[in-house]
Amino acid sequence: MGILDEIKLSYRQGGALTKLIYINIGVFIAIRLLQVFFSFSSGSGSLMDYPLLNWIAAPADLGSLLLKPWTVLTYMFVHYDFLHILFNMLYLYWFGRIFLEFLNPRQLLGVYFLGGLSGVLFYIVSYNLIPIFQGEVPYALLMGASGSVMAILFAIARYAPEHKIYLLFFGGVRLKYIALAALLLDLISMPQLQNTGGIITHLGGAAFGYFYGGSISAGRDVTIGFNRVMDRLAGLFKSRSKMTVTHRRPMTDMEFNARKATKQKEVDRILEKIKASGYDSLSKEEKRILFDASK
Repeated sequence: MGILDEIKLSYRQGGALTKLIYINIGVFIAIRLLQVFFSFSSGSGSLMDYPLLNWIAAPADLGSLLLKPWTVLTYMFVHYDFLHILFNMLYLYWFGRIFLEFLNPRQLLGVYFLGGLSGVLFYIVSYNLIPIFQGEVPYALLMGASGSVMAILFAIARYAPEHKIYLLFFGGVRLKYIALAALLLDLISMPQLQNTGGIITHLGGAAFGYFYGGSISAGRDVTIGFNRVMDRLAGLFKSRSKMTVTHRRPMTDMEFNARKATKQKEVDRILEKIKASGYDSLSKEEKRILFDASK
């Protein structure tokens, strides 16, 4: 079995977490390979000159967003820098595994997408309403899974705050403190105005994750409706099988005897018709019924 076959098999057999990681890595590799060809053909290796990102990363500009609404979903699978995707996928794997210890894969998918949508909403609103960011709106692009990852972390930290994970040099640390440390690091970094869009997205993802952890603890799962919508959308792109499968329950003795009696009456009628008018007087359907009964 070749490497590609092994990857395909691993993807098909893997769960929701595995598929999310594979899709992110696959998109990253495709972006970088296409950028190599673009660089040779255009003579420019600048990230800002790379047109593909303009169609899959989420713009802060509302006019551009209206022309490319799909980017609110695609951006959360887009990475350009190696360290960016490396750390995002490591965090997704670690916190995703913990999430799946308590909740199910469909809930993980729902939190990934809804957390990402919450993150991009925070990003767009902040860039268009806060004066300090408005000068960057025309060219600002958002990409990366970090908002979704923060949603997963905060969801499980709210749902199981006392759960411990063991860190090198620190020993067992409760999830609630891991989430709090991640939040404080973002807040401390914000005044430096470096990766501000990403930090705002983290806060949006964290807000949804915290909300979801509370709602699921109370017995309400807000991802159910979203997952149903996504299932319907996915169904539009699946090829429909030409084979139809019907399931019939076994007949009861009463139903079997009634059907047998009905068939026998029809055969008796056909036999009486033969006595009166001969075999040639039968219709094609009557001949078939008589033939089936004689088997």
